[in-house]
Amino acid sequence: VQQISGMLMKLFQRARLEKPGQVDPRAAEFTLSLLVAMYDRSGTGYIKTRSAAAALIALSGDTLLAKYRAFFQFYAVPDGNAALITRSALRSLLTDLNQIPATVGEGCTLSCVEMATHSCFHGVLNSAIVEEKFLSWLRSEPTVLLWLPTCYRLSATEMVSHQARCR
Repeated sequence: VQQISGMLMKLFQRARLEKPGQVDPRAAEFTLSLLVAMYDRSGTGYIKTRSAAAALIALSGDTLLAKYRAFFQFYAVPDGNAALITRSALRSLLTDLNQIPATVGEGCTLSCVEMATHSCFHGVLNSAIVEEKFLSWLRSEPTVLLWLPTCYRLSATEMVSHQARCR
């Protein structure tokens, strides 16, 4: 938790320099509190770096495709010249991401994660999949992660302005 705290301080300090006046001075503190609530409920003082990274990627302002690729990079294992994501790695990713809606009482059960893993590997004979298969599955908006593209679309519409006059 201490290492993540230091990293968040640097991250938001850099963001404040890039976007003066747009980053709350307590952003690092708030983000750390959120990560602790999601991944250290028992108060051990430890959060898996990969879990924290998944949450930060999911909550970032990046595009969905960029988020999906980053998830793959963090959870995939090298296999010669390629990287693959295994069933257990996908389960870990989905479990980590499920902590975000669970924090507000909207998480799904373990069986939900299992069903999603099964749907991703449907028709796959190997024990792992390549990035393109993973991205294709995510683009189909699996139920377990439906909140992610929904939140992305909501945040994207905040920037839309039009000259129409409402009555």
